[in-house]
Amino acid sequence: MTTDNRKPTTTDAGIPVASDEHSLSVGPDGPIVLHDHYLIEQMANFNRERIPERQPHAKGSGAFGRFEVTEDVSAYTRAAVFQPGTRTEVLIRFSTVAGERGSPDTWRDPRGFSIKFYTSEGNYDMVGNNTPVFFLRDPLKFQHFIRSQKRRADTNLRDHDMQWDFWTLSPESAHQVTWLMGDRGIPRTWRHMNGYSSHTYMWVNAQGEKFWVKYHFKTDQGVECLTQEEADRLAGADGDYHTRDLYQAIEAGEYPSWTLYMQIMPFKEAETYRFNPFDLTKIWPHADYPLVKVGKLTLDRNPTDHHTEIEQAAFEPNNLVPGIGISPDKMLLGRVFAYADAHRHRLGVNYKQIPVNAPRSPVHSYSKDGAMRVQNVADPVYAPNSKGGPAADGERYPEDSSWETGGEMVRAAYTLRQDDDDFGQANTLVNQVMDDAARERLVANVVGHLSDGVSAPVLERAFDYWRKVDPEIGERIAKGVQANTG
Repeated sequence: MTTDNRKPTTTDAGIPVASDEHSLSVGPDGPIVLHDHYLIEQMANFNRERIPERQPHAKGSGAFGRFEVTEDVSAYTRAAVFQPGTRTEVLIRFSTVAGERGSPDTWRDPRGFSIKFYTSEGNYDMVGNNTPVFFLRDPLKFQHFIRSQKRRADTNLRDHDMQWDFWTLSPESAHQVTWLMGDRGIPRTWRHMNGYSSHTYMWVNAQGEKFWVKYHFKTDQGVECLTQEEADRLAGADGDYHTRDLYQAIEAGEYPSWTLYMQIMPFKEAETYRFNPFDLTKIWPHADYPLVKVGKLTLDRNPTDHHTEIEQAAFEPNNLVPGIGISPDKMLLGRVFAYADAHRHRLGVNYKQIPVNAPRSPVHSYSKDGAMRVQNVADPVYAPNSKGGPAADGERYPEDSSWETGGEMVRAAYTLRQDDDDFGQANTLVNQVMDDAARERLVANVVGHLSDGVSAPVLERAFDYWRKVDPEIGERIAKGVQANTG
């Protein structure tokens, strides 16, 4: 290719430059000059290339695709995205939770499974994981949980003693820790794992009837997991294994897909269900609320610029469209504030104007000005007004996130019900979901984790923690650790 056929290098203002290699200097051997604006632009841009990484979920990647509704669930929601035959463009980002941007993809960790639906009624975001439960039920503990999984202040190393210290002092974590230490703690690829809303949401139909729902995206590739040994090998051989796998699969035309199913609970049943259905540490048994098929999600396009389309992607559970609302799940209520706040810090107040975050539907907002504002604003810039500006329409778009509650202001967990305990569902997972081989791997994974720098007082609490999950499993773990540590 000759120089004449190539596009000329330009400054960011589109002005052609004279050289890609040499700074402007006083003679070939003299000093460079301050008015070499192209050199200054290059150095200044380089110094500002990095934006703050996400606090949790820093390491990850994603892809674009579509969601197609194949069934009729209009009896449960009026949301346009879930009406029969609707096809909606989507973005998914997969991630680990605790690791920083340079950490290995194959560390034992929950995986983020966040989806942005570019609907005709605005962007709808589902911020989920590859597990149907979480470690906590109250957002006041979330910051402390994340810090316990990250690096120590003194050594800058991750610390198993710190992790188990937090978990054993937070018994509500038992169900999720059992998931984490089992096979699904390390998916083989992002394509071979399920995605869950984990949280409970509200659906509202055209008649105003309300339902509580949970989302289950079941992988069509089948669930496959890595052993701890395989994951450790890949962490050293290819730290970006999951990122590479997704990109190469889509590039080869092997488009991964997931089938969406919903669990749907009639609104009133939440009041008398045998445990609190909004507790994020618990699942709804399928025998009580069977899966209802909705449609298929397919990824068929890789990003062309990872920074612009993935790193700057902003998912937030407060992005709710008509027909979908939040629930009294305390963790969800905390995240409704926290995610948007994090994006304003990382990306700036006008982050929703970044193309990957911009809705495909019209925007009629009174937001104005601020750093990096690129969307034109026209008067009137206030409401109410008599100048023809947009006006809220409560009859057409009523508030969907509404429920009755009452009582004094307290700092307390959910009110206990018949089956509200921290270890029962973990026991069910161990004894009714796992087979003998899976239980053997669970014990081996926990023994290996506890044998790596966990102090004696925390070890004793950890043994008691697992005995409460299952007495036999707890004893096997205790004996295994004692054999390893002498």
